[in-house]
Amino acid sequence: MPPAKKTATKKKTASKKKSASAEDNADAPALGLAASPYFVSWLAGQGISLAFTSEQTSKMFLVGPTAEGEVSVAERTIPRCKGIVADGKSLYVSADWQIWRFENALKAGERSDGYDAVYVPKASHVTGDIDCPEMAVDGDGRLVFVNTLFNCLAYLSRDYSFHPVWKPDFVSAYVPEDRCHLTGVALYDGRPAFATATARSDEAGGWKKTLKDGGIVIDILSGNVICEGLSMPRAPRLHGRTLWLQEAGTGYLGRVDAAAGKFEPVVRCPGFLSGMTIVGNFAVACISKMPVGDEFDDLDLQMNLQQNDTEPNCGLLVIELTSGNIMHWLRLDGVIEEISAVTALPGVFRPRAVGFKSDEIARTISLPPELS
Repeated sequence: MPPAKKTATKKKTASKKKSASAEDNADAPALGLAASPYFVSWLAGQGISLAFTSEQTSKMFLVGPTAEGEVSVAERTIPRCKGIVADGKSLYVSADWQIWRFENALKAGERSDGYDAVYVPKASHVTGDIDCPEMAVDGDGRLVFVNTLFNCLAYLSRDYSFHPVWKPDFVSAYVPEDRCHLTGVALYDGRPAFATATARSDEAGGWKKTLKDGGIVIDILSGNVICEGLSMPRAPRLHGRTLWLQEAGTGYLGRVDAAAGKFEPVVRCPGFLSGMTIVGNFAVACISKMPVGDEFDDLDLQMNLQQNDTEPNCGLLVIELTSGNIMHWLRLDGVIEEISAVTALPGVFRPRAVGFKSDEIARTISLPPELS
């Protein structure tokens, strides 16, 4: 993604023709979309499409390749949608005070108006406004999610808002105070293995005091902090036996050397890192404009952008993990300035989702095999 220099004139964006489903999106914000020359062919070659969220605009986007080599874009309004993860035919999305489960209503090989996946909302679990930036599906098929407000990892509960399963040892109680600002979880062998937090803090809002160098990585099994001194770490992901993560405060994607307790920067990205998924030997990283607030002014990323007279981008970067090179990109312009999280949809090329506001949801009925 080419860096955007500061300018007083409005930027023009170029992109391949995009298709969008927008039956219930009359109030959708203006969206400009541009893709690098081989972004679409990369999606097709990997056999995936992508789903990503923007909490800022309350939008979920589904992006994939069309048969004509164009970018297919479908969007839906989900209030303050943030975390997102796919598992088989299921798609989970965290929202303002709930977690939604969508299911692909189409059978293998079936098409609907050119789409090979139609995600229909099937269930909503009311969690309360806990701030859930990230989710994963464990080896038993259970959804485990980051509960930032209560400083813990949690499962869904039939009887309660959530069932807490782990918190850092330095947090003394399960309280709704966002003490350490837990940001991410990585699974190993189907179990939560590593977590990232913005600070080693046991006081309400204490994480805000050390954004520049207070971040940590925690080994969940032992409870030990295996890496510290990080600037707003997030999105830990295991690729083989290597732990990757984003350091949002510096803009670096890098590896963790657990033995040495060090973070090894690999590539600096032109924006505020805010989510990631691993696809083969590639990381698909979300980047956003800089967050607003005095506490972010002295971050290394902000100073680097100012020194280079560069505006941060908003979009997705496809980064080859072996070389650290940015191979492809998707840029968003217009009202959208922040992307929260991204997940891959394997085996899906052109997805869309049924919205809550249109009458389509009333007419969409999924039947069991014996009735269809």
